[in-house]
Amino acid sequence: MQRRQFVSLASGVAALSAAPAFIKTAAAQDVPGLSAKSVTIGCSAAVTGPLAGFGSDIQQGAGAAFAQLNAQGGVHGRGVQLQLLDDAYVPDRTVDNVKKMLGNGSVLGLLSCVGTPNNTAILPLIEDAGLPYVAPITGASSLRKGSRNVFHVRASYTDETQRLVKRLTGMGLKSIGVIYQDNGYGREVNADAQKALASDKMEPAMEAAIATDGSNLDAVLKQVANARPAALLLATAGAVSIELVRGLRKRAPGVLMAGLSVTMPGNSLAKLGDDGSGLALTMIVPDPYRPRLQLVRDYQSAMRAKGHNEFSQGSLEAYVNARVLIEGLERAGKEPSPAKLRSALASIRQWDLGGFMVDFGSQAPYVGSRFIDLGVLGNGGRFLA
Repeated sequence: MQRRQFVSLASGVAALSAAPAFIKTAAAQDVPGLSAKSVTIGCSAAVTGPLAGFGSDIQQGAGAAFAQLNAQGGVHGRGVQLQLLDDAYVPDRTVDNVKKMLGNGSVLGLLSCVGTPNNTAILPLIEDAGLPYVAPITGASSLRKGSRNVFHVRASYTDETQRLVKRLTGMGLKSIGVIYQDNGYGREVNADAQKALASDKMEPAMEAAIATDGSNLDAVLKQVANARPAALLLATAGAVSIELVRGLRKRAPGVLMAGLSVTMPGNSLAKLGDDGSGLALTMIVPDPYRPRLQLVRDYQSAMRAKGHNEFSQGSLEAYVNARVLIEGLERAGKEPSPAKLRSALASIRQWDLGGFMVDFGSQAPYVGSRFIDLGVLGNGGRFLA
């Protein structure tokens, strides 16, 4: 109404020539997270607490991608900045962070909030607000039910689990146990593992739920020692995985361990050191240390420009996620809005980042990649060639 009143009350050619500049400025001010010089994207992630490694990966990987972009002039002349709020992997804090960003209109969209229970908690807020949300750091199939605002990039935990079980059973292993984190993430992956084993007419040799803080680690290790499985599927994430693997090395020597892509974020591998040798992990992005792909070369260049000389799956995933968001902003045009960004992201088909394809298909649920590889860690926390 104010814009129409301005135009109608203005007079002559001077008013007509001034109107476009006024309208453009007002439009930028009315759009959340948008100013004349910048676009702000929000994120709630664990910077502290048991999954702090994921927050570090996002800060490094997404930060490197945005710095790389901004050094080249940004998107349509605007720099892109990330507003990252710490939630310590506590769902209620994730909700509070997202409510805060929505309430003060500080972000155009969301990027890579961390955790299955955390994303479960904020999904209703995102749907109600119509906020475009790129690349949640969760592969939970329960969260891929047709949301028009959420654009998943990574492959699902179901796909990862099926791939791991297929590899283990293909090795002739008949006694496979599951240790899962005692929260929504772990319980969902445990259910996926049971279904995958059932497809081969098998049951878990044992199941054990481990607390996120590792408070029942000793009891879990005793359960493993008593069951003596040939292999263990680790549906854990973050700091608890480090002590679990170390404990298994001592209390169940010789057991084969296999985990999902989120079992060991970047800093966990460094802390685990040689104790991680032989651990098999799924990979939902390429090996960050092998620059055969243009994507990996771009990522390494961006990371080094920010002073990061150590690479990881987590920071490469964050870099990829930021690049997907940037592509959406490019397609949304010079005056983006949440609705324009959502439509722009939905238009991404067979987009090649340099050896890594993203395709959101024609309708929700939007899942951009189903890339899964398997790697085995050597000494020093790097995957064997």
